[in-house]
Amino acid sequence: MLRPFHGFALLTLGIAAACATVPPAIMGDPAVSVTARAETPPVGTAREDAADDPAIWRNAANPAASLIVGTDKKGGLYVYDLKGAQKSFLPAPGLNNVDLIEIAGGRVLVIASDRSDLATVQLFMALLDTATGKLAPAGKIAVGPGEGYGICMVKPAGREGVIAFSAPKGGTIYRTLITEANGAFTGITTTLAQVPTQTEGCIADPRTGTLYIGEEDAGIWAIDMGSGAKRMVAPIDNKLLVADVEGLAIAPEGADGGYLVASSQGDSAYAVFRLPDMTPVGRFRIAAGTYGSVEETDGIELDNRDFGPDFPKGIFMAQDGMNAPKAQNFKYARWDEILAALEAGQ
Repeated sequence: MLRPFHGFALLTLGIAAACATVPPAIMGDPAVSVTARAETPPVGTAREDAADDPAIWRNAANPAASLIVGTDKKGGLYVYDLKGAQKSFLPAPGLNNVDLIEIAGGRVLVIASDRSDLATVQLFMALLDTATGKLAPAGKIAVGPGEGYGICMVKPAGREGVIAFSAPKGGTIYRTLITEANGAFTGITTTLAQVPTQTEGCIADPRTGTLYIGEEDAGIWAIDMGSGAKRMVAPIDNKLLVADVEGLAIAPEGADGGYLVASSQGDSAYAVFRLPDMTPVGRFRIAAGTYGSVEETDGIELDNRDFGPDFPKGIFMAQDGMNAPKAQNFKYARWDEILAALEAGQ
């Protein structure tokens, strides 16, 4: 049974204060505008900062039948289709960021950062049935001290299992090698790096062995996945990036090219960089159109492959931290329209 939606009107916009740490007077450089092509229903938790992060599973055989997994921090995990319709709901309060990856046997492993224990970073695991759109719990892995927050995954080259990178609030970056035996998932964790203050946004680029981490009030770090060596590649400048830096996403092209996108939450925009050198490209916003505008975005996701007639050259997902008068939700935009708007705005 699907979890019922609660469309209570928001009496205040207090949830915005929970998301942003930058006064509204701070605005970055001008941003071009696009509009959303679809949206999900409001998450079940009303009047709170609840929706957070999406992840995309692409159906290679039928891209239009791809699925989206999204978190409700107070409720659990939703699964949506590309029209935004809810397919299923898995109750699991305390989850924050989410990522997914295909594993042996064509299965899809979904992992979310679990904040139900604020003293210990944990990974909540589930398996996605791509035929029905339902999730089945697959256990938890304790990672280390801290409050679970950001997460992203990658398959290690030439090795079994997957690697999950955790970015808890304290700035410690954990690397967990997850393997499966006899139907159970286990993990071995090491500390990869440390950044000075609170982190969240996380995306791994296996082509270059680079982990990108958003330090919310400082900028974006590039961290070597093997050695942990790090360098600041996009500092907050109140032009391209306005704190908080939140979700990160990548559109890969070729051996090391493409784009990295960051949620510049402080002024409700998205900063776009050209890889591999993190060359600034520009900024965009999702404005009101058929669907409402998007503000105060936490998590984002991006896939630049074909997703059928609605998203033929890629899909960009964003959590809408306002969505008044309803509860927060997720909105979908076309990646080719974003690139066209950026090019026209230069």
